[in-house]
Amino acid sequence: MLNSRVLFAVTLTPILWFNGAAIIGTQHTTKPGVSSNGAPQISSLSHRAKQGDPQAEYQLGSWYLNRTNPPIDYQQAVTWYRKAAEQNYPDAEFALAYMYEHGEGVNRDYGQARHYYTAAAQQGHATAENNLGSLYEHGQGVRKNMRQAADWYRKAADQGEVVAQCNLASIYFRGKGIPRDYMQAATWFRAAAERGYPPAQENLASMYYTGTGLKPDFTEAAKWVRKAAVLGYARAQLDLGYLYEHGKGVPLDYVAAYMWYKIAAAGGERRAVAQVKILSSVMTEAQIRQATTAAAELNIPTTNPSSATSSASVGNSWLPPR
Repeated sequence: MLNSRVLFAVTLTPILWFNGAAIIGTQHTTKPGVSSNGAPQISSLSHRAKQGDPQAEYQLGSWYLNRTNPPIDYQQAVTWYRKAAEQNYPDAEFALAYMYEHGEGVNRDYGQARHYYTAAAQQGHATAENNLGSLYEHGQGVRKNMRQAADWYRKAADQGEVVAQCNLASIYFRGKGIPRDYMQAATWFRAAAERGYPPAQENLASMYYTGTGLKPDFTEAAKWVRKAAVLGYARAQLDLGYLYEHGKGVPLDYVAAYMWYKIAAAGGERRAVAQVKILSSVMTEAQIRQATTAAAELNIPTTNPSSATSSASVGNSWLPPR
């Protein structure tokens, strides 16, 4: 399942396992203050930044980081983020922390990442709280401390940060450093799932499927895994195919199973390729053509939550080991 580190811009055997990390938010991934031709507003933005306006400094750093023509200039982005961070501007502190964490425009330095995430988190920046929790969970730039990780995840989760909700759920599920609590895990997976976060939807589905902390319910499992599958989450597509192949929570339907396996395979799920071959041996050519056409017409975009929004997830697919 997902790796839970937040992106700048953070699945399932009977035993679930987690791969915790954090996701970086998207606060500075847009291109603020840029008009259709760019120059007039950027000129104004640059002027305000040079006058020491921290918001303008942050926005100018974002412009350097996200522009396409001329190309990205990481060093200029770091320079302007640093100026704004020196004035305690939380979005800039977060952005600078991310640059240090990933070695963009600076040498990778988890200690500096922790410093700036902490500064932003102490001002209530939800994504910084989540990412700081990740550093504590993995012992990067700080001594590993699962209770501290859980505390920071909770602060972000309470603000509605879906990646933090998923990460907090994963800690409760594993019970590492804090008491295992499946009810809390289900509560926080549900919170993120209801806000449309695919890894949480898949994880909640897994808890229903396996009856872990929830009453076993294949119908609920199918409902939640479908939501993640439609959003392009390949692991969920694989598991939805499995449900159709075996008629669990959905009608037994080889055409639908083949279709979802095909979509999952296109999204990079290698096990789905094997499932396509297995089903091919028991389906007619007409059924295979129908399923292949349906997969193409559905045209679901492939997403990669592990690199787009970090989050922790629960372990393997429902496919039995081979």
